[in-house]
Amino acid sequence: MKKSEGRIVSFKPRELTAEGRADLRALADLPDDQIDYSDIPATTAEDWVGAEVGKFYRPLKQQLTLRVDADVLDWFKRESPDGKGYQTRINTALREYMAAHTKKAG
Repeated sequence: MKKSEGRIVSFKPRELTAEGRADLRALADLPDDQIDYSDIPATTAEDWVGAEVGKFYRPLKQQLTLRVDADVLDWFKRESPDGKGYQTRINTALREYMAAHTKKAG
């Protein structure tokens, strides 16, 4: 979503064309040693000192009502300091499950 003249307007990107999908597949199949990095400055570990995870990227959240077994919810609350952050831990567990069960493209 983007703001326009004080109101929020939804944004929907254009559909990717068949040619665009083919270009992306070709790029994904390109071996690393064939990628031209000459216009990109080299980076070192020192370049990342002081970097903050999530400073610029925030995933879009969606509020929902979800029924969870009481013992599962109690466990997440007990595992969280002061009972806070349990929703974030549940989201992290779901994300890890999703990543483990998502088939790799290609």
